[in-house]
Amino acid sequence: MADLGEGRVAVYLDFDNIVISRYDQVNGRGSFQKDKAKGLDKHPDRLARGTVDVGAIIDFASSFGTLVLTRAYADWSAEVNTGYREQLVGRAVDLVQLFPAAAYGKNGADIRLAVDTVEDMFRLPDLTHVVIAAGDSDYIPLAQRCKRLGRYVVGVGVAGSSSRALAAACDDFVVYDALPGVPVPEPAPADDAPKKRVSRAKPTDADEPPPPDPQKAATDLLTRAMRIGLEKDDADWLHNSAVKAQMKRMDPSFSEKSLGFKSFSDFLRSRSDLVELDETSTTRMVRLRGTES
Repeated sequence: MADLGEGRVAVYLDFDNIVISRYDQVNGRGSFQKDKAKGLDKHPDRLARGTVDVGAIIDFASSFGTLVLTRAYADWSAEVNTGYREQLVGRAVDLVQLFPAAAYGKNGADIRLAVDTVEDMFRLPDLTHVVIAAGDSDYIPLAQRCKRLGRYVVGVGVAGSSSRALAAACDDFVVYDALPGVPVPEPAPADDAPKKRVSRAKPTDADEPPPPDPQKAATDLLTRAMRIGLEKDDADWLHNSAVKAQMKRMDPSFSEKSLGFKSFSDFLRSRSDLVELDETSTTRMVRLRGTES
């Protein structure tokens, strides 16, 4: 089994599995297929409640080391997936196009994903960790094979739709809802009637949303990095260098200097309402406010 220290990580997302599972989790079992038959665009509120934060999965995976490759498998022509493409491309995710078989309506993601994973392990012998985002029991043999080949296997699945046997086959298995930064979904109202049709017209330049505030984005990045570190190390205090390294893994463009700070410690001091910095020794430590034992 690979060491849990700095590693080289490959991430594989059975995207349809995660999206459909999340949709059914927040809107009721079997909701996705029922709503799809009527037209998912007639249920904008239900789609919004079931939105998957792909960044939360990728950021969590980066806590195990450098991301060597990240692939997402789905039918990207499907309406429910098109809204994610920009977000995925922005995180350098390789989109693998799959087409559903007319007879069964399945796209064979599990087979393609498994074949690619095994091939990558032989092609890239320095891979130490394999992260599989899916809850299907079909991935049990893949998880077992990865472990036999010396990789540390991490599974990510949606609560209520993940196989217990798959979780047992992994070295580590986390529920999507428990990932740092994933919001608690709002419960679906009992009288969730279809709302007006959502326009799919391509927005003009005037409709483009303003760029995010870099200071707020940095604060959100720090919060998520701290939560990941706390969950992974089970310790209140974290080395500030480890926190910065995690932030850089999650967002390689992060730079405290571009935000107007001379050092990372200065950046942390500016967030004193969020974190506490211990500077009593040469090894600076930081912790989230409210985590005091």
